Amino acid sequence: MKSMIKTTHNVVVVGGGAAGMFAAIHSANNGSEVTLIDKNSRLGKKLAITGKGRCNVTNNCDMQTFLSNVPTNPKFLYAAISAFNTSDTMSFFEDRGVKLKTERGNRVFPESDKAIDIVRALDKECRQSCNVVNSKVTEILTQDGHVYGVKDSEDKIHECDSVIIATGGCSYPLTGSDGSGYALASKCGHTIVKPTPSLVPIEAYGSLCKRLQGLSLKNVGIKFIERSSSKILYSDFGEMMFTHFGVTGPTILSATSYIRRSNYSGIELSIDLKPALDEKTLDKRIISDFSERSNKDFVNSLDALLPLKLIEPLISLTGIDPRKKVNAITKEERQKLIGTIKNLTIPLKAPRPIDEAIVTSGGVSTKEINPKTMESKLTKGLFFAGEIIDVDAYTGGFNLQIAFSTAFLAAQNA
Repeated sequence: MKSMIKTTHNVVVVGGGAAGMFAAIHSANNGSEVTLIDKNSRLGKKLAITGKGRCNVTNNCDMQTFLSNVPTNPKFLYAAISAFNTSDTMSFFEDRGVKLKTERGNRVFPESDKAIDIVRALDKECRQSCNVVNSKVTEILTQDGHVYGVKDSEDKIHECDSVIIATGGCSYPLTGSDGSGYALASKCGHTIVKPTPSLVPIEAYGSLCKRLQGLSLKNVGIKFIERSSSKILYSDFGEMMFTHFGVTGPTILSATSYIRRSNYSGIELSIDLKPALDEKTLDKRIISDFSERSNKDFVNSLDALLPLKLIEPLISLTGIDPRKKVNAITKEERQKLIGTIKNLTIPLKAPRPIDEAIVTSGGVSTKEINPKTMESKLTKGLFFAGEIIDVDAYTGGFNLQIAFSTAFLAAQNA
C-alpha cells in the first residue's frame, strides 16, 4: 500500500490587521491552505481608523529615503522592502480597484480619502482565499523545535505547518492591538524589547495649550530643546495642533518617534510661528501692519499676522498691555513680540499613554528573526510580520509599508 504524500502546506495567520490580512492573502496566492484567526468580528479594525480615517497606505519614495525614515532597526528591513516595495503596494491596491493619490511628502492615500476602501479590498480577498476564524489564539504549539499548530480560546487546535504572528503592538487596544502577541512569542522563547509609545501626542505644563485647544498651525517650525544643555534634540517644519492636554499633529508625532524618551520633563518645545521670515523681515512686516492700524489697540492689530485664537495668549506672554495703542508700542516691545512669535516656548511633561500611540516601539527582538525570511531563529515554521517586530518608522505611510513588506516576505517563506 502506497503512503499518502502531503502536497498542501497549511498556514495559520494570527491577527487580522494590515500585516495579518496581507500575509494571509499572499500565503494563499502561494498555494497554501490558510486559516486567518482574529479575535475581532471585523478584520482591519485598526487599519480603518489610520490617518484620521484616510489611511496613509504607503510613501511613494525610493529605498534609501524609506530606510532613512526608520529610526529602529532599519537594516533589518532591507530584504523585506527589496522583496515588496512601495510601488508594489500601490500596484496591489490599484489592481484591486482602489485608486490612489500621492500628496505632500510623497504620502499615498486612497483617492476617496476613505480608509475603509483599503480595508474592504483586503477583507474581500481574505474571505475569498482563506478560512477566517473569529477567535483568540492562546498558544503556539511546538514539538522538537517546530510549530505544528495553534490553540484558541475554545481549546480548539488548528494544525498547520507554519504560523505567522501578526498581532500588532499594544497601541489602540480597543481595536484588538493589545500586546497579546508578545505573550505568544515569549512562550516560544523570544525576547520582547520593552514596548514604548511612538508617534504619540505629548502632554505639556501650564495652561497655554488648553487656551489654544483645537487650534491647528500649518507651516510652522518646531524644535525640541533640552533645557539643561540648550541642545536641539529634534527640529521639523509642518503642521501641529494644540489640545486640552498639550500638543499633537504630524511634526509632534514624528518627534516622539525620534526622541525615544519616556520622560519629557526636561524638554521644551519651541515653535517658530513665522519660519519663512527672519527677525528683520518680520519686524518690517509688523511695522507695516501697525501703520495700517495705528489707532487700534495692540490686541486688535495682529489679525493679519496670527490666528485670532492665538493673539491674546501670545500677547499675555509678551507682557505688553493688550489695550495699548499701536502707535505707542516701542521698539523694545516690538522686539519682545518678535521674540515670542519666533520662539513660542512650551514646557513638556510626558507622552500620552501607549494606548493612544499610533505605533508601538519595541516588540520581538530582530536579533531572533531571520531578516531574509521573517522566520524565527528559535522555532522552525514560526514567522513574524508587522508591528509585533521591533521596527517602527516616522509618520508618512512608512509603518504600513513595513507591515505589508514583512507580511509579504513571511508569506513567501511560510
